[in-house]
Amino acid sequence: MPVQLVLIGLPQSGKTTVFNALTRAKAVTGGFSGAGDEPNLATVKVPDPRLDVLTRMFNPRRTVPAEVQYYDVAGLAKGVHERGLSGRLLGYLSQADALVHVVRAFDDPAVPHPEGSVDPLRDVETIDLELAFSDLSIIEKRLARIQSMLGKLRAAEREAQEREAELLGRLQDALTEGTPIREVELSAEEAKALRGFGFLTAKPLLILLNFGEELLGEPAERLLAEVSSRYRRPGVAVDALPGKLEEEIAQLQDDDARDFMDELGIEEPGRDRVIRLSYALLGLISFFTVGPDEVRAWTIRRGTTAVEAAGTIHSDLQQGFIRAEVVSYDDLVRTGSLAEARRAGVLRLEGKQYVVQDGDVLHILFNV
Repeated sequence: MPVQLVLIGLPQSGKTTVFNALTRAKAVTGGFSGAGDEPNLATVKVPDPRLDVLTRMFNPRRTVPAEVQYYDVAGLAKGVHERGLSGRLLGYLSQADALVHVVRAFDDPAVPHPEGSVDPLRDVETIDLELAFSDLSIIEKRLARIQSMLGKLRAAEREAQEREAELLGRLQDALTEGTPIREVELSAEEAKALRGFGFLTAKPLLILLNFGEELLGEPAERLLAEVSSRYRRPGVAVDALPGKLEEEIAQLQDDDARDFMDELGIEEPGRDRVIRLSYALLGLISFFTVGPDEVRAWTIRRGTTAVEAAGTIHSDLQQGFIRAEVVSYDDLVRTGSLAEARRAGVLRLEGKQYVVQDGDVLHILFNV
């Protein structure tokens, strides 16, 4: 399943422009009329030069890169918590693997800022508060429901509900004090118990400063340093890109885009950098499967075991897992083939508890 990244931000932040820059889409900017609108959606192939090398080595019938899905939802106006997020919008946000907060850092008299001035630090705080209020609302409703149920439950059920209430109360206190849920220390059991809530401040957050062409170079670097020094915390990353310019680059052919970027001193397309930052923020890595039929990249979380990685490919492989043949990408490229890797002793058999490393090439041995 593709990694799901949801773009959020205040109205007039240039969020849809950034969406087009990241996806090469041509969504109409300024097209949202309310929180109930369907989001813009695009699926993007994850760039990985290793996949290109493996494709040349194995000449498969098809090559399948990993994918990222971007959702561009309606702008979150200041004070939206007072009427509550719509169920549809909250659903998209709750299902996200990470949130990408597009923050306006450009001046454009033709597109007035809702607050009357451009102030990225203020806008980050505004959206942070809206996300916290959303979580608090969910917690308050759940606590009220638990309280109404306690007298009707048997002892074991009551004890479980009381434990949940204690945990939610702890999160409520943290949010009230300005601490997002992602920074609250939780046990593995507690984190698992909270998964179904989809709390927004628990999600990894990429703050993406959307600046104008006039800030290219040192001014943008100063702005990025200022915001980073204040907001780079556990589970949060900060980056900047010239949204309008990147949107124009995204519509060019690759060679033309490279020439244009060289002219402007842009080393890497923003769309590639954002994927890389998102993978790092989420603790994601890639492993590969190779053969004459298909060369494919698979996305897993760092720390995933071989048997869990097998389940990423197919549930049958996980259930019938025997061993995994494993060779690192570097060793495979150095030796030139799987046969030579085996002869060189760098293709090895690993068991269920082997922790898959970034760039591993796996072949799962299983018995249905």
